[in-house]
Amino acid sequence: MEEKKTRKKRKLGSYPFASVVFSITVALLVLGLFGWILLHSSRLGTRIQENIEVQVYLNKNISQSDITKIGTAIASKPYVLVKDQPQVTLITKEEAAQQFVEATGEDFKDFLGDNPLRDLFAMKVKGSYQSLDSLNKIKAEIEGIRGVFEVEYEESLIESINQNLTKIGFILLGIALFALIVVIILINNTIKLALFSQRFLIRSMQLVGATSAFIQRPFLYRSMMYGLFAGILACGIIYGFTSYMNSIIDGLEELQDFNGFLVLFSLILVMGVIVGYFSSLRAIRKYLKMSLDELY
Repeated sequence: MEEKKTRKKRKLGSYPFASVVFSITVALLVLGLFGWILLHSSRLGTRIQENIEVQVYLNKNISQSDITKIGTAIASKPYVLVKDQPQVTLITKEEAAQQFVEATGEDFKDFLGDNPLRDLFAMKVKGSYQSLDSLNKIKAEIEGIRGVFEVEYEESLIESINQNLTKIGFILLGIALFALIVVIILINNTIKLALFSQRFLIRSMQLVGATSAFIQRPFLYRSMMYGLFAGILACGIIYGFTSYMNSIIDGLEELQDFNGFLVLFSLILVMGVIVGYFSSLRAIRKYLKMSLDELY
């Protein structure tokens, strides 16, 4: 009987490992999944913006060498989207006429007798230059190139897309902040409940003269380790979830950025350690200040 009682004694600073790690992992996983959604939605918004074309119309009767020079000058601009090569495509007036015929089924050459269209460059712009102010500056700069007649883009469409992306961004950010608050509360309550079973042990250490720092140290260290371990588990689950989603959704991997995931995983690990530390510190200080009657 005496041996059984000895085995049941709890070590100072110990927690119920499985339940605490499981609870913290679930809380961090909720935060991580919202972060996962934010990363993908942000990249998707950028992709939508970068698919909008800016059309650079050239002067009529321009020589082929001048067209090549203009194309090279545009491609060298810092705001031009680059995917293996600058996204600047020449569309000749003959190609434009053919596209018009295919789209409408009518050939305007039959009644006009000539092709009134112009050679043009279809240019895609980086997402960071998609504001109307930036596009207006780009328009003015390119129209200053010799041989360029006019630069056009769908201003109303771009403005609508920017407004909608901003609204969606604020909504997702609000949800993420709410999730962050929920995660902090869950981890705090989990550790508080875990420490509840050791409140008398804490008081016993206090009565024999142990300092507050000495009593707190093992609890704080263990809570940080549990938080770190739970963070690693949460990151592993998110990584597995991402790999699975990539295997069933075509093109999803193109929306993913290594640096973004690195930041997300770092945030999860830091959150687990910091919230675990301060939640444990808060709970221990509370029990240290309680009277014996309050402990019961």
